[in-house]
Order: sequence, then structure tokens, then C-alpha cells
Amino acid sequence: MTNNLAIVETDPDTRSVLQTNLCANGYAVTAHTSGDSLVNMLSQNPCDLVIMDVGLQGTDGLTLMRRIREMYDCGIIIVSGRADLTDRVVGLELGADDYVAKPFEPREIVARVRSVLRRNARAAAGPRMAVPVRRECFQFAGFTLDVASRSLFDAAGAPVALTSGEYKLVYAFVTHPNRVLSRDRLLDLVYESNSPAFDRSVDVRIGRVRRKLGDDPRNPRLIKTIRNDGYIFVGKVTFAS
Repeated sequence: MTNNLAIVETDPDTRSVLQTNLCANGYAVTAHTSGDSLVNMLSQNPCDLVIMDVGLQGTDGLTLMRRIREMYDCGIIIVSGRADLTDRVVGLELGADDYVAKPFEPREIVARVRSVLRRNARAAAGPRMAVPVRRECFQFAGFTLDVASRSLFDAAGAPVALTSGEYKLVYAFVTHPNRVLSRDRLLDLVYESNSPAFDRSVDVRIGRVRRKLGDDPRNPRLIKTIRNDGYIFVGKVTFAS
């Protein structure tokens, strides 16, 4: 089955290169110059993956990405001239599956598209194989992590909003309690085979997770920093199914 892709890029040369190479590799591709055009298309014809620049006119790319994540279930790859580490981290934190800095090799884009589509296909296939669905849950410090729904609930049963990356980080910790996990190991657990080449994103994400768990970074009770080695989750974890 042919995968449907969408490109949102204001630069005509970059847009043409992306569309030409992806079509040559068997993908059905539509090209757009604005976020509004993309959203209008998605409302009628959902696609499997969006390749987008963040420097769009009108609605900026990061706002557009957040909107896509809230409304549609598709992969997102950012292609941007902004190579700054902060931009990469923010893009990934907001839900991008990958981030490619310009200039790029067309073959690299094709390889990354294939990687994201494969990963998303495995994720989509996983839950369908579990019949009936087992309600696997991890409990710690009054919180409950529901694996089936990929959701976190506090002691009162209220949901705690987590991004996909934050969920994976919490899951990594509760499945490896009382073990020191290096930044490289956490990158592998959170990003799987598509780990970024920098580890600062782990520190940023852990800071966000600590805030959501009410874990004071100056005196953490759950996620402790092990200087020069990484992090360790010291909360008592129980498992129920």
C-alpha cells in the first residue's frame, strides 16, 4: 500500500527536491506552501506523514505541529534551517518524530521517512494484537501509569498530561527502577532507533517530567541525578495487570 505524504515548505526549490525524490521512491506526495492549506487537506484526506518547515508564513511551524498532533494521527518530520540545539529540543518535545537541519541530502530524508513510517506502523499494530487488552499498570508515589492507554493518573485519579516522549521516559524509569540509566541509554529507550545525536534533550525532558510529578529538582524524591553517570528512579514501583 502506498503511503501518503504531505510537504509544507515555502521555498520552491526545497519543496521541489523533496517532492521529486519522495515520489521517485514510491510515495504519493502533496505539496503545500502554508499551514492553512495543509490543515484544509488533512480535514478531508488524512496522510501518513507530514514533512514541514518551521519557518512558515502566517501560522508558525511549531504552532502548526501542535495543532496537527492534537487533531490527526500521523508522523511529523521537521526540516528546518534552524540548526540550534534549542530548536531541535523544542521541536521534539512538541511531538515531532524527527528533526533534519538544512542543507540535507535527499537520500537522508527518504531514509528518515522510511524509519518514521516503520516505527509508527509497529506502534499502531501493537495494541491491535492484544485481544483482550490487558490493563497493565505501574503504581508509584500515588501515581498510576496505564500502559494500554499510555496515560498517567495522579492519586485522585485525575489524568496528568504527558507528551509521547514524556510517557516513554516515565515508562523507561518505572520498568528500570533503582538502576542508573545513562543519558545514552535513556536516548535509546525514548527515541528507539532514531536517537538524536545530542543528550541535552534528555535533561530537558526529565525537567518537564519532574515538574509534572511534583519532584523538586533540588531535592528529588523520585528521579535522582547521578553525577557523570545519568539518572536513577528511586520510587517504589508496583505492577498490576
